Amino acid sequence: MGRFLQLVLDLFEEAPPSAPTRPKLPVLQGPHPLPEPLGQVLPKAVYTHPRATRRIQLGSTDVAYAFRRAKRRTIGMAVGPDGLEVSAPRWVTLGEVESALREKADWIARKLVEMQERQQQLGAARIVWRDGVLLPYLGDHLNVVLDSSQTLKKNSAQFEPAATGLHTLRLGLPLHAEPEQIRDAVQAWLMRQAKALFEARLNHFAPQLGVQWQRVSLSSAATRWGSASADGAIRLNWRLIHHKLEVIDYVVAHELSHLRVMDHSPRFWETVQSVMPDYAQRRRVLKDEPLPPWS
Repeated sequence: MGRFLQLVLDLFEEAPPSAPTRPKLPVLQGPHPLPEPLGQVLPKAVYTHPRATRRIQLGSTDVAYAFRRAKRRTIGMAVGPDGLEVSAPRWVTLGEVESALREKADWIARKLVEMQERQQQLGAARIVWRDGVLLPYLGDHLNVVLDSSQTLKKNSAQFEPAATGLHTLRLGLPLHAEPEQIRDAVQAWLMRQAKALFEARLNHFAPQLGVQWQRVSLSSAATRWGSASADGAIRLNWRLIHHKLEVIDYVVAHELSHLRVMDHSPRFWETVQSVMPDYAQRRRVLKDEPLPPWS
């Protein structure tokens, strides 16, 4: 089973162990309790993917997951906002898929709990689109001000940087503008800033990695920060513009490194590390500092 089991992970998550080996328990001294089994730590729960086609019981956790056959050599598992998604080659039996899921039951259950908590946090931080709304911008804050005065053209945007970290974005919209109007105007401006910044950072790191990118496009993916194709096409999530430059640089270097190594093998991570020794710390920010959802 281990020879074709591979977990497909996005940038939010740390990879689980590649084989179902169980570490030896440490020798405990004094009154320290033994680690509790996962089934006793986690409450009984049910997780249902909106496109679920199969269901499995993993300990105390009932999981309805989205399953599909794909042209791949391994079984892939990913836990996203909707739940568990599993893909497998056509030659792998359903029994082997379920066996693989049971091997990774602890990891799946914990990731489902973490993702649920993450979504609850994001829901609490949902953006209210109005005059004066604050947004994260390059690690600082951006204050959106609606301004329909004669000095600002209708539907235009004017950025006013500040040394204090609280920048201002003036929009040529009336105070009674609909939330959707405000959201779309802010998004359009942020996407322009993101595209220009991404191109500059790609040009900065590409020579250091000895690669050449061909084109960059913006993504709005919910769970993926970037992707790279062998033909030199790079896709980067425009919402990275909310993060600090050092975090954006990590994603840029990550995707450019794929132009040399198209997998996540040790050689790939060595490539990333060659231009960014502290990449693990920057990568962790993507998981530990969730961004507010756009709606």
